[in-house]
This record gives sequence, C-alpha cells and structure tokens, in this order.
Amino acid sequence: MFEFPKKYITNLISVAVKEFSKDKVLDVDAGSVPIEIDFKNNRAFGDCSSNVAFSLSKAFRMSSTEIAGYLKALIESQTPIFLERVEIAGGGFLNFYFTTDYFSKALFALTKMSAKDFKTAKKEKIIIEYSSPNVAKPMHVGHLRNTILGDALANLYDFLGYKVIRWNHIGDWGTQFGSLICAYKKWGDKIKVEKNPIQELLELYVRFHKEAEQNPELEKESQSEFKKMEEGDKENLKLLNWFLKESTKEFNRLYRLLDIKKFDKEIGESFYSPMIPKIIKEMESDKMIKQSEGAWIVPLDAFNLPPAMIQKSDGATIYMTREIASLKYRLAKYNPFKILYVVGNEQALHFQQFFAIARLMGIPSEKLEHVKYELIVGADGKKLSTREGKIIPAQEIIDEAILTAQKIIDQKRKDVPQEKREKIAKDIAINSLKYFFLKDGRMTKIIFNLESMLSFNGNSAPYLNYTYARFSKILKKAGRIKKADVFLLENKDLELIKKILEFENVFEQSKNDSSLHHICEYLFSLANQASSFYESSPILNDPDSGRKNARLMLIKELNKVLEIGFEILGIKTLEEI
Repeated sequence: MFEFPKKYITNLISVAVKEFSKDKVLDVDAGSVPIEIDFKNNRAFGDCSSNVAFSLSKAFRMSSTEIAGYLKALIESQTPIFLERVEIAGGGFLNFYFTTDYFSKALFALTKMSAKDFKTAKKEKIIIEYSSPNVAKPMHVGHLRNTILGDALANLYDFLGYKVIRWNHIGDWGTQFGSLICAYKKWGDKIKVEKNPIQELLELYVRFHKEAEQNPELEKESQSEFKKMEEGDKENLKLLNWFLKESTKEFNRLYRLLDIKKFDKEIGESFYSPMIPKIIKEMESDKMIKQSEGAWIVPLDAFNLPPAMIQKSDGATIYMTREIASLKYRLAKYNPFKILYVVGNEQALHFQQFFAIARLMGIPSEKLEHVKYELIVGADGKKLSTREGKIIPAQEIIDEAILTAQKIIDQKRKDVPQEKREKIAKDIAINSLKYFFLKDGRMTKIIFNLESMLSFNGNSAPYLNYTYARFSKILKKAGRIKKADVFLLENKDLELIKKILEFENVFEQSKNDSSLHHICEYLFSLANQASSFYESSPILNDPDSGRKNARLMLIKELNKVLEIGFEILGIKTLEEI
C-alpha cells in the first residue's frame, strides 16, 4: 500500500526509536518523541531529513551523531524497499533517499486519489465563528481579512473530514441600538432604509450623535429605549429585528460577491438576552461573581488578569455576558470538540478573560481558541483608513480591486469579448484579495498594496491562476492520456513528483497554526518549480511518446493539487485567463 513520504519515513523512525529505547533499557516512550520530517529541494542532500537524533540526545546522554548511527542501522534492518539509502549528516541529521520505484508508485497512486482520501477526522464537530459584522454598520477592510480567514479555515476543516458549523455572530445588541431606535423614531424613513439599509441606518446613527452634542437630553432618551429593549418591549424588539433583517441582506450580498460559503448559523447577540438572568444567578450561586460598586464582576486574580464585568450597576449586560451565554448555548446544543473564534488581536484581553471564565465554569481550555490576526495597514504602517481617519469600507476595497484588475485584463486580453474580460477581471480581483489576506502569517501586519496583489509575477493569486491555466491548456490539447512508464522520467521530473507529495503535510501545519499561509507558501513554491519544469522540459512536442505521456500524467496531478489548494483557500479555479 502506498504511503506519503512523511508517513513512510515517520513509521520507519518510530520503529527504530522503539527498538533503540528497548536496547538501551531506558524508559522513553517512543510515541512521545517528536519526529520532524524536512523535505529537501536538492536531492544531493537527500529527499528528506529528520533531526530525531537531536531530540533523543539529552534523554539518552549520548551524542546525536552516535544515536543517528544506531537509528540508521535499525532503519536499514527493516529492509525498507522504497529507500535507496540513509546517510548521516551535520552532526546527527538522518538524510533519506527514495528509490525511483517509490516515485513511480507515488505518481500512479496519486492518479487514483481524490480529495476524500485526505479526510482524517471522524466527523468531529467544530464551530468556527467569523465575520461577525455589526447591524447598521458597513463591513470594513478588517472584516475582509476576518471573513476570508474564517471561510478558509472552515474549508480546511471540512476538507479534513470535520463536521464544520460556520457561525456568524452578528452584533445586534448594546447601548448603541438604543441610540439607533431613538433616531429612527424621530427621523427614520422605512422606504429609504429598505432601499439602502446600511447607509441609511448609519446616517441615522451619526445624526443622533451630532444632535446629542447640542441636546444632551437625547442621551437619556437613548438609554430609555435600550432599557425598554432589555425589558422585552415589543415595539423596540420588532424594530431591532427589522434592522437585523435589512442589514443581513446587505451582508449576504457582499458574501456572494466574495464567494464566501453560506453560514450554518447566523445568530445575533440579542438571541442570548433571555438566557442571561439565569446565567448570572448560576454564577452567583457558584460564587464565581461578586458585586463591586453595584456591578457584578468575575475576579480573575488566579489567572493574573483584571476582573471581568458581566453586569453594569444599572442592570445592563455587556458583550462579555452575551459571550458566556453563547458559549453555554453552543456547548449544550452542538457539543463541539472545539470552538474557534476568528477575531482581531485587539480583542486579546477580552478572550483571555473569557477563556479564564470558561475554565472557572469547568470548560477545558483546549476546547476554545482565539484565532487572532493583525491589522491591515497602509504604506505608512498605520491602520488603513481614509484621509479623514475613517476605516475604509470593504465594498470600496473590492470595487477598487475589480477596477484595477479590469484595466490589467483589458490590456492583456484584447482578443476576448468585453463581457468575458469583465468576468475574468472580477474572478482575478476576488481571488487576489483572498490570497493576499491569507499568504502571510496571521500575526503579520499586512501592508495593503493593490499592485503586488494583482501582479502576474511573484507570490500572488494571478500567478498561481496563470500556472494552472497554462497546464490546463496543455492537457486540453493533449486529449486522452495513455498509461506511461514512469521510469522514463528524469531527475527534474522526480523532483516535481516529490514536491507534489509534500502537499499532504501542509494541511496539518495549517490546522495546528490556524493559519493558511503554509498552504499559500507551498502552492507558490510548487508553482515556481512547475514553471521551471515547463521551461526546461518538452511535453507536447516530446518525440518520446512514453515520456510525453508520463509527463502529462505528472502535470495532471500537479493541477489536481493546485485545485485542492484553491478550494481550501476559497479561490476560483480558472482554466483561462
């Protein structure tokens, strides 16, 4: 049975470590020894290597070189038929060289594999919360990174076989809605709101605060409207639900434009409001909370954190209270093995406090993860905003990307009809935005740059799309591919097979780090190697028909891997650019 190189080598090392531990009569759990496999770009230094000898050196009080010698002999004693040889290098590294036969079997195995062969989970439930826009406010550039990251993470877990629950936790509660309801009752126009909900509601909210500067009594009216809402006033709750409904229409339009997969749950904060009195009573009876100047707080001294407020002195709840209610609801209804919260790094303290409260409630820390990310900044390194200091709306960013892409495509593809050019430009723009926001680690500040984002050279979606399209064109011209003798392939072909086989490893890396940049880095590296291969290797005009078919098989599998990567990143596969 074929095994991917990492699994194959890991199994050989695991058996060797177990035998070595037994021989040295030392109680070392072989299963707990970290085995890292590093792939090499140049076969002169092995196809892959491991530093496991260094990991064992301290426990066995032996030099890593000496341990590597033992492990090498024990690996060779297993008669691994797909290893040409094992060498020791650099004071204890084990370098592994595969046989050509291994790559031959690998290529044929890949032709029979599909995405379902990579599903590793047993349908475990995971909730991934992302996007989370606020009612009556436009989504901004920060929501773009959030939504794109969350959608891609959900795609990754879905690809690996988890039962993913995509959750949109919409902000529709809080004192600001008292202001909005007050403003709507005074100056609102139902027809205008239905026609352009976000803009009209935002203008009402802005107008309220301008008027309140001149008339402080408006603030009291606002507080009164919110208090009525918390007490279950039917008129105010009806208005709130309508605001939510109209705002959601606009959010969904943007999600469709970005080709974001549909959410399984779209629930506003207001949903949890009726649950809160019971939760506060339970926390009081469990002695988790205490009063401070009339407010209820959770002391978190044991976690070296400041206390968290869950109810104000006037009886109003805050975001933290609804966060706790949401957690209890999710655990009771769905029993997920994990919940990921995709929220910016500026909320780090909130989540430290929230997770500490969850620990006090008996919820294991490994069940919850804050998937934080850094800001999107301008060329000056400051938060991306307009000259007036306002955060740039998401729609404005998308429109600018599409317009710029249109200019590029109009220049490059004058041979195709205008309508088709517009479709290509839109797809390229959306793909570029997604890749641009995913290609760096989450905690890297992204410097927004449309030129590099839409470039057909370098680490960008257009470059990857172009690579895929170029090989698609070759496969289309070739037609039916006959089964070929892979032994006819040369070292550069084998190097490309090896690169294709590496893609299995990046899924686990991305899952462990909750970051898609591992997949992006791999796809870019693969595309670079594939482009070099294309420039130096004849394919369609190769006089050797056997080698020609072998190479066609190879680029077909290359494109299959690119397709899988694109699907996870949420990028459309384009057969023509």
